[in-house]
Amino acid sequence: MSASVAAPVPDAPAERYGFEYAPLHAVPRVDRGDAVNVGVIVYCQKLDFLAASTRVDPDRLLALDPEADVAGIEAAVAAYACVCRGGSGAGAAGAGSAGQRFRWLTAPRSTVVQPGPVHLGLTADPAAELARLVGALIP
Repeated sequence: MSASVAAPVPDAPAERYGFEYAPLHAVPRVDRGDAVNVGVIVYCQKLDFLAASTRVDPDRLLALDPEADVAGIEAAVAAYACVCRGGSGAGAAGAGSAGQRFRWLTAPRSTVVQPGPVHLGLTADPAAELARLVGALIP
């Protein structure tokens, strides 16, 4: 008897993993609530992936509030990316696991930089998904 061996399936779809993401909003005047997207955070537990991509447009901030503290907003946005990377440079928040850091970063805040709602999806490549989301959400 001969055993048949199944041939590999060409162009089989890549395995996809659940991921979560949240946009980051800059709210120059919290009392008014006007916001502009300044970043995206992506977390994939299965791949232990946590990263942020940010882009602050000073002109858009100043259109919302001519007195906006652009340098302060840029520093706050950079702090989100620092916590995503983790490590001692991120202070106490940087010491947790990727999942703990994501939950800390996406906890509701009423500050000048605020996380938006967390959304879910499936992806084979969280880094590529982050790039796609930045292109779609940040002008």
